[in-house]
Amino acid sequence: MRVFALGPEGTFSHELGWKVFGEDITLVPTIRRIFEAAEKGEGTGLVPLENSEAGGVGPTLDGLLQHRVWITGELYMPIHHYLVSLRPLGEARVLYVHPQTHEQCSEVVDVLEIPVVHTPSNAQSAREMQQSGHGAAIVSLMTARMHHLPIRRERVENNPQNITRFVTISSQPYTGLDARKGSIIIDPREDRAGLLHDILGIFSRKKINLSRIESRPSKRGMGSYVFFLDFMCNGNAERAIHELQEITAVKDLGRYPELEVPEWR
Repeated sequence: MRVFALGPEGTFSHELGWKVFGEDITLVPTIRRIFEAAEKGEGTGLVPLENSEAGGVGPTLDGLLQHRVWITGELYMPIHHYLVSLRPLGEARVLYVHPQTHEQCSEVVDVLEIPVVHTPSNAQSAREMQQSGHGAAIVSLMTARMHHLPIRRERVENNPQNITRFVTISSQPYTGLDARKGSIIIDPREDRAGLLHDILGIFSRKKINLSRIESRPSKRGMGSYVFFLDFMCNGNAERAIHELQEITAVKDLGRYPELEVPEWR
C-alpha cells in the first residue's frame, strides 16, 4: 500500500508514517498534494487533523471540504520536541524553529532569550542550525537522529500531554466492522434562528455522543460557516445522517477505527 505523507524527511507525519506503515512512504511538500493523490486513488493519505495545543489544522480541514475522500482511520501521536545545538547552549546566538513548534514550545523559547528564525520544517531548522555554526534548533527526535545532532534538552514542549490526531484518507470508504467514530461536514446554506439547535438535537434524540464540533469559514463570504462534527458510532448513526440530510447539506466522511501506533524504537 502506497502512503502519502507531508515531507520533508523528519516531520512528525514522516515519523508517524514510518512507524505505522514502514518504508512505503511517499513524502510530498504540501497537504493539498496528499489529498489530490488520495482522491485520484494513487494511495492512502496521512494528514494531521488537530493538535491538543494549536487546534484544527487548516489545510486538512479545507482538504476534507474540497476533495472527494473518505476518512479510513485515526491515529494519535504524542508530540515531543527536542532542543539541539552543535555547541553548548550558552554559546547559541539564534534559534531556528518551525512556527507551530515555536507555539508549542514557547516557554523554553522565552527562557533562551535569543533571536528566533522561523523555518518551513523541522528538517530546515536542523539544516540552518548546522550551517550557522552558532545556533540552536527545536526539532523532532527523528530529525535529531537523522542529522546526528546533540540533544541539549529533551521534551521541551509546554504541555507534556501534547498530542496530534492524524487521519488516513482514501478514495474509498472504510467498510470494516470495527469502526468506532464517524465524521461529517454540515454546510447550512440558510441563515435562520434555531438551525444549529435543530442539527444538534438530532444527535441528542438518537443518543449519539458528539466528540468534536469545529466551525470553519465556508469561503462564501463573511458570516458563512461550515461545521465539522465527529461522533461516536452506534446503531443510530446512519438514521441520524439521513435525518440531517433532510434539513441541511451534509458531506459524509465515513466511519472508521482507531489505528495502533507502535512505540519508537
